This record gives sequence, C-alpha cells and structure tokens, in this order.
Amino acid sequence: MVALGGGHGLAASLRAARSYAGDITGIVSIGDDGGSSGRLRSEIGVAPPGDLRRCLSALATDDSLLARSLEHRFEHGTLRGHPVGNLLLTGLAMASGDLQSAIDEVGRLVGAAGRIFPATLVPVTLIADSDHGTLAGQVTIERATGIRNLRFDPADPPVPGEAVEAVRAADQVLIGPGSLFTSVLATAVVPAIRDALHQTNAQRIFIANVANDKAEARGFGLAEHVEALVDHGIKVDAVIAQPGSSTRRSVDAPVTEVDVAGADGWSHEPTKLGVALAELAVGGTGL
Repeated sequence: MVALGGGHGLAASLRAARSYAGDITGIVSIGDDGGSSGRLRSEIGVAPPGDLRRCLSALATDDSLLARSLEHRFEHGTLRGHPVGNLLLTGLAMASGDLQSAIDEVGRLVGAAGRIFPATLVPVTLIADSDHGTLAGQVTIERATGIRNLRFDPADPPVPGEAVEAVRAADQVLIGPGSLFTSVLATAVVPAIRDALHQTNAQRIFIANVANDKAEARGFGLAEHVEALVDHGIKVDAVIAQPGSSTRRSVDAPVTEVDVAGADGWSHEPTKLGVALAELAVGGTGL
C-alpha cells in the first residue's frame, strides 16, 4: 500500500493502513513554507520536515519515548513552536547531507511500520493560477480561491527512485485526504509520480475530506474534488466519502459512502478508515 499527500490527512491514511496492509509506503509533499517547517526552510535552507515528521509519528511504535516525543513542541525561547521531530530530522539531514538517510534513521529509531519518502529530492515552491492571478507558496495558495493549474518550481523536480517504484508496484494507492491543492495534488502531480500513477496496476483510491473549510477548495463538493484530480491528470478507480458527500453531479469513479469521521467531526478515524480501505482491497485488487 502506498499513500500520497501531506500533513494530518496522510498521517490518518498511514495509521489506517497499519490495520490491514503488510507493506506500507508514504510519499510526502515537501512544499510547505509555513510554521516551524517554513522557519527551518527559510533560516537554514533545509527541506521542510513537518509533514515527514507527522507521517513517521503515524507509523511509529507506541513503546518508545522518542516516538512519543516527536510531536512535542517547545513552548518558550528561540525554539518556541518547533516540534522535537522537526529539529531531529533537520539535524540528521544536515549532519549526514542526505534527507532520506535522516528519515530512515528516525524511522528505525521509532520502530516505524513502513517507509517514508519525500515526494521530491529538493524543496519545491508550489505555483498555481487563481482568481487573483498567479500565486506562489503553499501558505499563499491555501488562503486563496479559484485555484487551478497547480505546478512547481522547479517544474520537474527529481524524485526518489524507490518512491516511483513503490507506486508502480503497489496493490493499492491512497490519494488524500487533505488540503486538495497544497497537500494532495502537491504530491500526486509531481511529474514522475503522476507518470507512475498512470503506469501502476494498483487500485487508486481517493479519500475525500470529512469536512472542507480551506479557502483553496471552499465551495467544492465531492464532484469538484474529483474533477480537480482529473484536470491535473490524475484518474482514480474508487472514492471513499462520508455519507451525504455525494451531490446530484456525477462523480467519475465508484463512490463508497461510509462513516469514517473522528469524534471532532472533521478528521478521519483511522480504525474506521482502515476497515473501509481493507474492504475495497478485498473487493478490488486485494492485498
């Protein structure tokens, strides 16, 4: 099973996958330019580590002090706002000169139940057209409306070969949930990954958001989300959506409506999501 995306949404997919998949790979956008990740990126020039950290936390064992500490944020001083995991990944990447080695080492230390790859080997700047003209940067794009034609600077960034091969060889590829343009498409439309999605025989599943309050996709229903994927060259074989998400507009893929919402009403509950994904795997290509 391969999961694509970023942030909290991808972490939920990875936690869900632990309940049924024997081989798990996460491919994570590193286009972030806000928060702790943005500070480290601008001040030190490193790849933004935040979404990588969240995914390692999602796959980590619970019986490790380090695993439980990755998400701890400093509350005072010059480190205020930085999670321990961001600093650990940054330090290891700087010391080794290799981001993937840093990711793999943290994964080993926390007993990760799978492997994590950055979607690109270099930090990228997200670029998109909008109702207000051309925009650059994740934070700027996620606050805008009328987003379309997401792309990158550099336009065709290098991608880890093992990540591409994982997509090609997968039985199931999960796309989402998460912010449509700045997390989901920010990973899936990286040219080499998009090509691998075309070439794979995997069951490609789009996991729709439980709730949608991001400006970048405000007003989008399920059909509009799937259309945005298609407009960017991403075809899916199945969709998982919260009951009531479907509209009168047709969706260009079979839709499974199932309750996968967490108690907060906006996130996915990994156990519920895992059951739904496992049933699709059995009914589709199987794992």
